[in-house]
Amino acid sequence: MSASRTSVRRTRSRVATVLASVIRIVGGLIVAILIAHVVLTLGQANPTNDITRFVAYWSERLQLGFAGLFTPADPRTRVVIDYGLAAAFWLVVSWVLVRLMQRLS
Repeated sequence: MSASRTSVRRTRSRVATVLASVIRIVGGLIVAILIAHVVLTLGQANPTNDITRFVAYWSERLQLGFAGLFTPADPRTRVVIDYGLAAAFWLVVSWVLVRLMQRLS
């Protein structure tokens, strides 16, 4: 019976470690896309470029309603605040989830 418990604990630990890694990677990619959108906007990137369109497409889907939260007069400031907040949100959420997974392992 003891060997069975050890095996279950080891398996649970491995699964939690893998999930923590996946969450960390996905969270990092989401934050990177949102930050890339801010950088491309501030740098006045060509909006018809495929990379710019790709980043804009995914950042729109990943901002979770933060876009339009604040309405400063300068549209570039609006992008920095709205998408920066969304990136910070995803960073905190992924960090909390990773910590929870690490506690399970």
